[in-house]
Amino acid sequence: MVVISDILVQGIQMALVLLLAPLLTGFVRKIKARLLRRRGASVFQPYRDLLRLLRKEVVLADNASWLFRVTPYVTFAAIWVAAALVPTFATGLLFNWTADLIAIVALLGSARFFLALAGMDVGTSFGGIGSSREVMIAALAEPAMLLIVFCMALVAGSTQLSTVANFMASSWVGLRVSLGMAVIALIMVALAENARIPVDNPATHLELTMVHEAMVLEYSGRHLAMIEFGAFLKLLLYISLIACVFLPWKIAVFGTGPLSYAIGAGAYIVKLAVAGFFLALFETATAKMRVFRIPQFLGAALMLGLLGTLLLFVSRSF
Repeated sequence: MVVISDILVQGIQMALVLLLAPLLTGFVRKIKARLLRRRGASVFQPYRDLLRLLRKEVVLADNASWLFRVTPYVTFAAIWVAAALVPTFATGLLFNWTADLIAIVALLGSARFFLALAGMDVGTSFGGIGSSREVMIAALAEPAMLLIVFCMALVAGSTQLSTVANFMASSWVGLRVSLGMAVIALIMVALAENARIPVDNPATHLELTMVHEAMVLEYSGRHLAMIEFGAFLKLLLYISLIACVFLPWKIAVFGTGPLSYAIGAGAYIVKLAVAGFFLALFETATAKMRVFRIPQFLGAALMLGLLGTLLLFVSRSF
């Protein structure tokens, strides 16, 4: 009976991230439209878009290989697993031993690797440009992400998310400059990884500025639906990661009962709504930067992560 309840709670978390990811994107789009004094589409429009794409026929290029066909499913599966590993409403779930920050970085890197290869597979100029820019961003974003992981590991003594969340929720943390640097660096990496302003504009199709959209121009039908769904999940993953590590309030501990789980789920939805509002506000008030300035932006995130890690080393040595 205990094993069944463990599987049920873990399954609820996996389904929760799957259901809330399109809603989060729709909410961000709706808030951006209202801030621009437009009515905007419904918050449920991403669900309709996914269903419409799933019903459409897949059109493939003549020279598309097997890699081009399997990439949408591989990227979606990798991002979904990574998003499901991040504690949302409770810690210590069934797959807690796999919820490691380094494993999540590896899953996201695998998804990016396949997507970049698929962008170059057909041989179009847009796909090659998008893949090269994506790899350029990854070359700076992944080291910055790993330095943030090392910083959190030095503070909490572990890279497991449940352990980090429980430690951050305790009174032993206090105010640390290194944690402030880490959260700013993580937000900057999240903006770059999700192709959000100021790194990329998810609403544009101008070929000179596209990064993520350029890689997926040749996809259609259910393949494009899987890629879009993966993008929705990736945004939710990073917001969940920030909420889990730096705002772990009201996260239930496994085994505390359905009421604690319900409170944790409600708090998680509130955190998503607040983060979505601030993301829409930031994107409305900020312009997209030019492509050659992206390394400077991510270089700042890399330096913040490095300085936070070095501060912890110095403080521990004295």
